[in-house]
Amino acid sequence: MMTSMTSLPTGIQHELTLGRQRAVVTELGAALRSYEADGRAVVDGFAPDRRPDGGRGQVLAPWPNRIQDGKYSFAGEQHQLPLTEVAARNAIHGLVRWATWALVDRTDSSVSLTTTVWPQPGYPFLLRLRATYALDDTGLRVEIAATNDGAAAAPYGVGHHPYVTLGGPVDEATLTVPARRRLETDDRGNPVRSVEVAGTAFDFRSPRRIGDLRLDTAYSELTPDADGRACVRLEHGERGVEVWLGDGASQVQVYTGDNLPEPARRRQGLAVEPTSCPPGAFVSGTDLIVLEPGGGHILGWGIRSW
Repeated sequence: MMTSMTSLPTGIQHELTLGRQRAVVTELGAALRSYEADGRAVVDGFAPDRRPDGGRGQVLAPWPNRIQDGKYSFAGEQHQLPLTEVAARNAIHGLVRWATWALVDRTDSSVSLTTTVWPQPGYPFLLRLRATYALDDTGLRVEIAATNDGAAAAPYGVGHHPYVTLGGPVDEATLTVPARRRLETDDRGNPVRSVEVAGTAFDFRSPRRIGDLRLDTAYSELTPDADGRACVRLEHGERGVEVWLGDGASQVQVYTGDNLPEPARRRQGLAVEPTSCPPGAFVSGTDLIVLEPGGGHILGWGIRSW
């Protein structure tokens, strides 16, 4: 069902249903506003009369996380992006979070939306993006596809920013992150060095209670399961939610939301952000995707709950 509510701050609301599952995707930013299964919230989203805070449910492209000072070099040219994280002097989370995404096609249980990244100051490249959300018997599946419609190669990275929830504070929950390394960052959130997690408080390769640990951590060197996917799990008692990383997702950012603008929302959901590259990839080149003219990339991920 598509609800046209132009007075809402996130525009048209695309509702998906399948059995006891329900999800809502917004016209603004193709954001995942809500997802519930068996009458319980799986995603800690936002109300229809609110705009997303803290990147909640948003698509992060053509780069995820931060570019320090908004400056990078590509193909011998220097580029300066607007500083969208003003206090820390960074360009954060790409260019499409606040863009209009148009409907491509939909069914009762799926929707595809598209937007264009036009050449602009700091990013003089032309991309077409398509976000597809689909409910099936296993849960929610998401795919973000990019195509370079320009005449020159373009630097690219992508991520997604859902917050998952078990219905209470994350402190008592048990977390599993199958990653061997993480990035240490400076006080502006920019990467300093990659370090091993073994023997540190950030090692969640075996399930462990989060407690009061503050996480805003980029993990890498992910270990896939028998199905070839790396899976981040949040569990408490008999309840659990899993974010699995599929095609194109080589990293994951985990965030406990300690500095969200509204104190009441902090640590109520856990952001588990599948990404194609680490923070600062436009500067470091680590896992940076170069889209040749006509070339494409797909990021796949999903959620299941129990």
